[in-house]
Amino acid sequence: MKAEHLTLSFGSRQIYSDCGFILEARDKVGIVGVNGAGKSTLFKVILGIEKLDEGTIELPALRVGFLPQEIKIDKAHDNTTVWNYILAARPVDELQAKISKEYEKLAKYPESKAIMDRIMQIQDDIDNCDLANMDFELLKIIEKMGLQDLVDKKMAELSGGQKTKVAFARVLFENAGLLLLDEPTNHLDSSTRQFVANYLRNYRGMVLVISHDAEFLDTVCNKTLFLNKITHKTKVYRGNYSEFRKLRANELAEQEKRITEQEREIKRMEEFVMRTKAAKRSNTAFIRQGQVREKQLEKKLEQLEVREEVYQKVSMNISPSKQSGKTPIEVQNLSFAYPDGPQLHNKLSFSLTRGEKFLIVGENGTGKSTLLKLIVGQLQPNEGSIIMSQNTTMAYYAQEFEILNEKETIMDNVKSYDFTDTETRAMLANFLFHDDEVYKRVSVLSPGEKARVALCKTLMKKANLIILDEPTNHFDPETQKIIGENFHDYDGTIIMVSHNPSFVEQIGITRMLILPPREEKEPRLALIKNYSRELLDYYYYLNSDLI
Repeated sequence: MKAEHLTLSFGSRQIYSDCGFILEARDKVGIVGVNGAGKSTLFKVILGIEKLDEGTIELPALRVGFLPQEIKIDKAHDNTTVWNYILAARPVDELQAKISKEYEKLAKYPESKAIMDRIMQIQDDIDNCDLANMDFELLKIIEKMGLQDLVDKKMAELSGGQKTKVAFARVLFENAGLLLLDEPTNHLDSSTRQFVANYLRNYRGMVLVISHDAEFLDTVCNKTLFLNKITHKTKVYRGNYSEFRKLRANELAEQEKRITEQEREIKRMEEFVMRTKAAKRSNTAFIRQGQVREKQLEKKLEQLEVREEVYQKVSMNISPSKQSGKTPIEVQNLSFAYPDGPQLHNKLSFSLTRGEKFLIVGENGTGKSTLLKLIVGQLQPNEGSIIMSQNTTMAYYAQEFEILNEKETIMDNVKSYDFTDTETRAMLANFLFHDDEVYKRVSVLSPGEKARVALCKTLMKKANLIILDEPTNHFDPETQKIIGENFHDYDGTIIMVSHNPSFVEQIGITRMLILPPREEKEPRLALIKNYSRELLDYYYYLNSDLI
C-alpha cells in the first residue's frame, strides 16, 4: 500500500496535509493517534466512502475485509442463521453461478476480451475462497471463537457481544488480502481476544488495526502508523505499540531539546540587536553587526520548531452525594431466561458490602449484560428478587449507549434538576465538550464521543452504586488510566463487566462472579483476597479451593 500527498479537510478542520506512507504486503499495522486525528477517516478513504481533496492511495487488486467500530447487522439477515451468515463471506455458489453464465456468453462471443476479463476476475475470487481448506478454516474459526452453540441460532436472537463475535468471525473467514479492523476487541472475552490476536499475527494478508487496546496492538502489530493531529502528517514506526511509544517519547524529548536551544539562541540574538539599536550613531561597526544579526534573527524565528500542544484530558469527580447502607444491594434466588431462550441465570444469590468493587465475568452470551439490566430494572426476573437498601442510589453505564437519546443534543442528554446549566456545561467541559459542541445531536457523534457523554451522564448522578458495562470501550489508554484511577478511589460500590484486564487490576476488585458456560448449571462466586491477572485470564480453570 502506497499513500502519497494525502490532503483532506472537513470545512476549516484539516485532517491530512500532503502526507503519505508505504506499507508492505503482510504488515500488521496499528493505526494510532488522538481522537480526531483521522484514524477511522483513513479507513473510509481506503474503502472509497470518503474522497480525498488531493493525493492517492494505491492498493493492489485484493479483497478488503472491514470490521466497523459499531456493528450494525442489516435487518435482512435477522432470520439468517449464524452458520449461513459467516459462510456467506465466501460466496462460492454465487461465484460459480456467475462464471457459468460468463462461459455461456463466451460460447456465443468467443473473441470478447471483456467476457474473458470478467471470467478471470471471477476465477480469482473463487481461488481466493480456497475451496480445499474452506471447511476446515470455517470450523476452526467457529470453534476458537466459541460460536459452536450459536451456529443454528438466527442473527436476531444474538446479544450485542455475540453479534460482534459473529461479525468478526465473518471478516476473518472472508480471507481478504487486506483487513481493516476498527476497535476489534470491544466486547470480546479474554479467550476470544487471545485467539484473534494469534490469528491476526499469523494472517497471510495485510492487517490495519485501530485499537485502544495496547496489549492487543503489542501482540499483533509489527508496525505502527501514527497520525499526528497537530501537523496533520503521518509516520510509520517499526515495532508494536509499546515500541512506538518509546520512539515517540524520544522524538519529543529530542524536539524539546532543539526548541529550548533555539529559544536560547533567539533570546541572545534579540538582546544583541536591542543593544545595537541603543548604541550611539557614531558606533557604525557595532550597528552594522546588529543589522546582520537582525536578519539572522528573522530566519531563526521562521525556522523555530513549534511544540506539539498537550491535549486536554478528561477530568472526573465521582464522589457520591450520600452514603448507602452497609448492604447496598442483595440478589436473592434470581432466575431469568428470555422468551424461547436458554436459562441464563438460575437461583443466583449474592449480596454486596458498601465499598465493594464487584466484577462479573464469563463468555459472551452467558448473561453478563443481562444481569446488569436486571439489577437496574430494565428487565424483570422470572423468579427471585433484587433488594436495594433505603439509601442506595444507582447509576448505569451501558456498553451500547442505551442510556443516551440519539435524537437529543449532548446538553439535553445530561441535563439534571440537580445542576444548573452553568454547572452542566462545566461538567461537559471536563469531558471535553466546549461551547456550541454541547448542542450537537448525539446521533452525529463518534463512538468515542458517545462514550464520553454516557460516562458524564452516569457520573452526574453522584450515585453510591455504579453499574458499569464495558466502561473502557472506545477510550484511549490514557483516558482509561484516568477513569481507572478515579474508580479506584471511589468510596461507593461498583458492579462491573469488563474484558480489559489492565483496567480491572487498576480498579481494585474485591470479588468476582464467574458466569459459567451454558453446560454448567451454577455460577461460581470467587472470593478474591489477592487479586491477580492470572486469575482473570484463567478463571474457568479455578481450583475448587478458591471458590
